[in-house]
Amino acid sequence: MDEESLLKSADVARLLRVHPKQIYRLMARGLPAHRVGGEWRFSRDEVLAWSGAPNPARGAAQPAAVAPPPLLAANGDLVVEVLLARLLAEGKPPVGLVPSDRGRALDGLAAGRFLLAGFHGEVPPSHAGKARLARIHLVTRDVGLAFRRGARVRSIADLARRRVGLRPPTAGIRAHFDRALGEARTTLAKLRVRATVFESHRDAVCAVVRGDVDAALATAAWAERVGLSLLPLAREPYDLLLHAEHLGTPACVGVCEVSQGRAFRSALEKIAGYDAARAGEIRYER
Repeated sequence: MDEESLLKSADVARLLRVHPKQIYRLMARGLPAHRVGGEWRFSRDEVLAWSGAPNPARGAAQPAAVAPPPLLAANGDLVVEVLLARLLAEGKPPVGLVPSDRGRALDGLAAGRFLLAGFHGEVPPSHAGKARLARIHLVTRDVGLAFRRGARVRSIADLARRRVGLRPPTAGIRAHFDRALGEARTTLAKLRVRATVFESHRDAVCAVVRGDVDAALATAAWAERVGLSLLPLAREPYDLLLHAEHLGTPACVGVCEVSQGRAFRSALEKIAGYDAARAGEIRYER
């Protein structure tokens, strides 16, 4: 391999349209690199093959992609609220929030309506059509059934004949609940659950506080925020999905810088059910 043809980290950052700070994190995720003396160098072909991006040297030049508006489609998790507040506090390009569950967020991302989409609960997709996807990790979070303190909810069986707040079938947390029902070898019909569907974690926990339902699917963070207990169902990563080619946009660079910052992690350390130790990592699915 010709050492003179190898790229420096700043060259790779421009090639992948990411902030230079991201290169060493990408190396930890498998970005091919070669040690030359005391520095790292990169092969252009290897970098493009790893990222899934087209190589202009091997075909016709590709027109520059037009980035979607700086909108984040997500379900209103508290980590998203903290992120958006820190963007404003640190003078980064603002990002608008579009309330949406996981399924609708992914559809909007694929259609080019959103720049970022909240994702959790399952293995993330590696592509949207032919476009390579990347994800910015925010937290690992606890999710489960929120209920009033003192109520007896120790297992799925305790939901029998109760009023339960659910999320839409396309919501990530619903998959955990359905899996828990299967492991308990029961169904909502067998338990005679009176179900109500809520569009967000906020709406779900507020319904429990008002007494409209006896328990509801929500994050540990939201349960703690309104003074509820939680029956844990799962621990899952919460990431922001985006097209890899948009990592270098001002809005995405701002999100990366804030999510890697100490102020963001410190704010999350005060919220129940969050682990932000690896916040800001950029990840790819193969």
